[in-house]
Amino acid sequence: MDSLTQIVLGAAAGEVVLGKKIGNRAMVWGAIGGTIPDLDVLGSLFLSNIDNLAFHRGISHSLFFSVFGAFFFGWLVHQIYKSPHHKWIAIFFKVTAAIIVGFALDFLLARFFPKNYIPIILVSLALIALVYFNCKRRYFSSNWEAPKASVKEWQWLFFWSLVTHPILDSFTMYGTQLFAPFSYTRVAWNTISVADPLYTIPFLICLIVASRYSKELKQRRVWNYLGIAISSSYLLFTVINKQRVNRVFAQAMEKQNIQAERFITNPFILNNIVWNCMIETKDHYYQGQYSLFDEVDVEFNQVEKNHDLLKNIDDDPTIKTLRWFSKDYFNVIPIGEKYQFNDLRFGTFTGTGKEAKDYIFKFLLTDQGEKGYYMEKVTGGPPDGSQKEIFSLLWQRIKGKKKPE
Repeated sequence: MDSLTQIVLGAAAGEVVLGKKIGNRAMVWGAIGGTIPDLDVLGSLFLSNIDNLAFHRGISHSLFFSVFGAFFFGWLVHQIYKSPHHKWIAIFFKVTAAIIVGFALDFLLARFFPKNYIPIILVSLALIALVYFNCKRRYFSSNWEAPKASVKEWQWLFFWSLVTHPILDSFTMYGTQLFAPFSYTRVAWNTISVADPLYTIPFLICLIVASRYSKELKQRRVWNYLGIAISSSYLLFTVINKQRVNRVFAQAMEKQNIQAERFITNPFILNNIVWNCMIETKDHYYQGQYSLFDEVDVEFNQVEKNHDLLKNIDDDPTIKTLRWFSKDYFNVIPIGEKYQFNDLRFGTFTGTGKEAKDYIFKFLLTDQGEKGYYMEKVTGGPPDGSQKEIFSLLWQRIKGKKKPE
């Protein structure tokens, strides 16, 4: 899921474990714990594009890391509060947390307000003011006291804020290497989009309301548990909804006599109403889209595989990694002297796949001869400048296709 969602989930987990004892600091450290697995994005600083693709949502998103990370980070925070320099360390972490929240909000705002920097500027100013006044009040205007929590309690907080992160990610199409380093299979149940406001916003509102109550008050825990209950119920709805959607697609395949070897479904970005379906047959792929409000049958469009355009498809290291990542749902499109490798699990924006830019998740490859293929870059989401058009199409698709009058 997106970073903001993981921050909210981690904060709620921290509140459950230690909120009654240390108040809002439990939310802050829970939010930090919920963010730690996604720091694997720093791999892009020292890994090649293809290695970073395999590294992301790898060991840092595993149950193994959740257990051993909890021991380390819990011990570390306990030592920080025992340090004579705890004030400055705490300020550093609060500033870091604000920066991470800023990036998370920028990710969401960029999709709703493309090329409009005013919203993120206002949000950034609000975060700066929040951190400034909080630090001034807590560390420079009153007597500061270290939270009365044992090292085991800190470790328990970090365990739950860490482990809930990869479990939630497992519900997305991107998935996570939940059992690394013992297995590198990506666990992906494909029931919820990587960003879904209906999951995040009610959860966030409940968390904010909870934070306004004193740690001793029952209302604080009621609001936090309410947020957890609403988000968990919505997640359960996505699981049930996927089963219904799968039946709709299966019936459409049977009706249109498409002999599927396998198929995969996932919800479109920012909602659980519009769904993509990618079907593999012996010679082709077929893609279809379905809205819960459709009044007409699902239409499938044929997509060419073009696997024969790539050489050494079973042996080239780059191609092998891409095939592992895409679970072998891929096609290839020539782009001049290069090739676009499309991860078909994520579908296309229009549901047709007629143009290279229509694919949601794609990789640009260069043939280096005997050296094999080099992956130049990863592209996800709508092409630059087309965000408004894409969101307009999405809104129209959400409303469903109506029967002709």
